Amino acid sequence: MLCIRRTSDLGLLRILTVSLVADSTVSSPAHGKQPVNSNSTPPSEVNTRRSVLVGTKAMLACPPVPLETLIGVTWKIIFRDNTSCTKAYREDKNATVETNCTDKRITWASRANQNFSLHIDPVAITHDGNYTCEMATSNGNFHHGYHLQVLVPPETTMHLTENGTVVCKAVAGKPAAQISWTPEGDCVTEEKNQRNGTVSVQSTCRWEEGNVSTVTCSVSHLTGNSNQSLDLHSYFRTSARPTIMYTTLAILIILIIVLSIYFLKTTGCRKCKPTKTETIQVFEEDEAQPYASYTEKSNPLYDTVNKVTTSQGSQNEGAGMDHHTLYVVGI
Repeated sequence: MLCIRRTSDLGLLRILTVSLVADSTVSSPAHGKQPVNSNSTPPSEVNTRRSVLVGTKAMLACPPVPLETLIGVTWKIIFRDNTSCTKAYREDKNATVETNCTDKRITWASRANQNFSLHIDPVAITHDGNYTCEMATSNGNFHHGYHLQVLVPPETTMHLTENGTVVCKAVAGKPAAQISWTPEGDCVTEEKNQRNGTVSVQSTCRWEEGNVSTVTCSVSHLTGNSNQSLDLHSYFRTSARPTIMYTTLAILIILIIVLSIYFLKTTGCRKCKPTKTETIQVFEEDEAQPYASYTEKSNPLYDTVNKVTTSQGSQNEGAGMDHHTLYVVGI
């Protein structure tokens, strides 16, 4: 019986010891800073991939180290274009130092001696890169690295070309979007890298005529998915109406022009013919009158013959006129 009691007392003592140790491991704030467990030690190095939508806010935190052991904090930033920026805080001097940090959108989350997180507002495409928080403590150095990827949703469009192919585009997305078709067709997909780091994707598909009525373009992206559909039969019927109308109008215009030209030629010829005849007659009369006037005034032979013919009297006036006329013509 004594052995049993001693054994039970030892078990109770062990339970009390464990509970006391558990109660002693309680974290408390230091100097008004964020609570950190003084008995916990974070990993010496952590790397995280982080995706953030363009135009939003981003918060990058440092490792949770005991603040009473803190010596200094340094943020090292290397952007996508290989430019760099460094932000540092020294606990002993309670001062911050920045090197090559010109982007005002990247700041300390609050006062550097209260919160060592990095705040980016708003996030831009140029903020792509690697961000590393290095914390120096009396217990060693701790690192937390972030590979920040900025996401840009693409602009999607879909249209039918004149040759019957359907084109689906996902323009200026980051990263590149994925395009798929329902039903599957004879498709060609191309990607084009833009200068700002975005990618435009274009997929062109063709189906056998009459076999497919509706096609759907599905765009998959990290920022969200979208679907667009096109009814080929109704599209062809709708697009054919303007073509028929324009063709008919063009034919009517050509017919009107041809008939107008024919009418003008017909009426013009009828009016021009009499005018030409009258002009010729007038010209002949105008040409004969000066010659006759010249003959009467300047030709003495004409005067002599005229006197001779006049003296014949009334023998035959009609014959005399014929003779005079013939004589003059003969001369």
